Amino acid sequence: MEDLDLIKSGTEIADMSDFFKLLGDATRIKICLLIHNEKLCVNDIAEKLGMTKSAISHQLALLRQARLVSYDKVGKEVYYKLADDHIKIVIEMAYEHVTE
Repeated sequence: MEDLDLIKSGTEIADMSDFFKLLGDATRIKICLLIHNEKLCVNDIAEKLGMTKSAISHQLALLRQARLVSYDKVGKEVYYKLADDHIKIVIEMAYEHVTE
């Protein structure tokens, strides 16, 4: 990736900005940390964070829309996980950075 190419590409810059804005919310970071290594349903996430299922569902919808989380449906339950290794790495690197 050339630095100049990055500057010229407005669409990618806007997408990156949106990505970081989405991760700029403490609740969404907490959700990402919770589902970093395990799949969890809305009920489990809400319980662990002490929040309503509605609030968690709203945040998950935003994360899902941005393709940061994905889900597996098992019967009537929906289990959420980080979408891919790229997201896992970003979360891990951010955590490492702030805990050094």
